[in-house]
Amino acid sequence: MKFQADRSTLIRALAHIQSVAEKRNTIPILANVLLSIENGTLRLTATDMEIAVVEEVAAEGLRDGAATAPASVIYEIVRKLPDGSVVELDHAGGDAPLALRAGRYATSLNVLPVEDFPSMVAGDLPYSFTVPAGVLRGLIDRTRFAISTEETRYYLNGIYFHVAESDAGPMLRAVATDGHRLARVETELPPGAEGIPGVIIPRKTVNELRKLLDEGAADVEIMLSETRIQFRAGTVTLTSKLIDGTFPEYERVIPKGNDRIMRVGKHDFATAVARVAAISQERSRPVKLSVQTNLLTLSAISPDQGMAKEELDENSVSYDAPPIEIGFQARYLNDITDQIENEVEFAFADSAAPTLVRDTNSPSALYVLMPMRV
Repeated sequence: MKFQADRSTLIRALAHIQSVAEKRNTIPILANVLLSIENGTLRLTATDMEIAVVEEVAAEGLRDGAATAPASVIYEIVRKLPDGSVVELDHAGGDAPLALRAGRYATSLNVLPVEDFPSMVAGDLPYSFTVPAGVLRGLIDRTRFAISTEETRYYLNGIYFHVAESDAGPMLRAVATDGHRLARVETELPPGAEGIPGVIIPRKTVNELRKLLDEGAADVEIMLSETRIQFRAGTVTLTSKLIDGTFPEYERVIPKGNDRIMRVGKHDFATAVARVAAISQERSRPVKLSVQTNLLTLSAISPDQGMAKEELDENSVSYDAPPIEIGFQARYLNDITDQIENEVEFAFADSAAPTLVRDTNSPSALYVLMPMRV
């Protein structure tokens, strides 16, 4: 195998690849990238046996073939080369090292046999549809903050994608929850997505996919079965296993009768929460919301540091219901308000019941937040 490629082309592809390759693994080959050149197309592949990423880029093929080499090492070398460099990679075959040259720089890297590189075959993917990259990006951004990191509840370690019925007809819905907060966002059902099974896309896959959505592809082709999913965006194909588990019946935790409605400007509210919460370094310490007619008082107490309080009046707050005092973890409040553009709507029931949070400009998104005792 021998080819030449522009540094800018190579670094972009390696950035996708190296984050999937397993650097700390008992199977050494999983730390490598598979480089193969054929008819002027360079294909880079990495896998951790749960996810596989394949990217095709143009290169000047001097000798067709394939080799594997440490993904993170190649990435670091190419990243530190000068802009405009032409990178040449040459592998004579067998146990010979992979030679990398760029200008006056030269190095050689140990390889592992191409035959040992695992193939993560997607198999039959009977469902196929296309989603605009911007729409998929919105579904991910507004839900992934609520993905659970508790490994024992593995079925919550991803985003649940499924078809759901609404007043506007069938929708493609994304849901994530960690038991403390829930995010539910939906979009118009794309043609071809009718009848797809509900699937849980793992957190790592979600994060890798999100990186690809910033690369300029207009549309993303999604193919899936009950066990695997594949995304094609531009020149990149991401294949992943799905979480083998049952997502909980989340609709049961979405309150229906919350009728104490408070609307508050997102910026004023988020910055007030941040200032009040700064009194304590404890991530779990609550911020108390005391709500009266068109007046919101936020407060926090730290046994070690003291207390903080801030008021928002009718210039920022609209509320016309019985007074209520309720506490939430500051980080959870900010995670939700980060997804909202201008005005936040809180729908309370009482100080112990789940609270509904909405973006007044985006009816497609809904959030549920569990209160804390204050």
